[in-house]
Amino acid sequence: MQLTDEEKQLYGLSCDNLVSFSHRQRTFLLHEAALQAFRRLQADASAAGFDLQPVSSWRSFDRQMAIWNGKARGERPLLDVEGRPLDHAMLDDQQRLAAILRWSAVPGLSRHHWGCDLDIYDASAMAAEDVQLTPAEVSGNGPCAPLHEWLDERIAADKSCGFFRPYSNHACKVAEEKWHLSYLPLAARYQALLDADKLVHVWQQKQLLLLPQLLDDYRSIFRDYACLNADRLPGWVASRLA
Repeated sequence: MQLTDEEKQLYGLSCDNLVSFSHRQRTFLLHEAALQAFRRLQADASAAGFDLQPVSSWRSFDRQMAIWNGKARGERPLLDVEGRPLDHAMLDDQQRLAAILRWSAVPGLSRHHWGCDLDIYDASAMAAEDVQLTPAEVSGNGPCAPLHEWLDERIAADKSCGFFRPYSNHACKVAEEKWHLSYLPLAARYQALLDADKLVHVWQQKQLLLLPQLLDDYRSIFRDYACLNADRLPGWVASRLA
């Protein structure tokens, strides 16, 4: 099965369509339109007293696979729905699969492949090297909670420069990730292009752990972890995803 250039971009196999930008001596990649929108959102955040910065943006299939395989082998922590550590040795393969899917996308299904999604933090509230991207950082007394309260209001009012949170309000089975922002004008297009059978073809060309478990139920995984329930998202987002 041959993939088009756009499909290679969709599944994290190419970044030829992206541009680079830097923060704190790290280089990130985004689609030009998403970067320009992010710059506008950063300016709005700065005016409100926040230093909105990226933690991660584009991620290749192979990089996502390294994260996935590391969790499957027990080399990276597995977390429950509250972000608390699980004992890898006490889980069978199906339980490991469910635990990984809760917080990490299957390679090929990560929105970070698209060049329009990124994880963010408030650089005025914590150092980049301390960011763990956990619920405790973005809620309650967490250092980034005020930024996300501000973003709550902006997203609800469609004043977030086109960015929304795909992993919020149980729009899919991925645990809530308030730090994950997606640029809707591009994300809606990529979302519509996803194809479960082509994804399986990509998986089968790679050294992906837990592949038998993925193949056993790949359509349900595709539905539950890649597709979004538009009814759970702000109206301006839902109208574009319908």
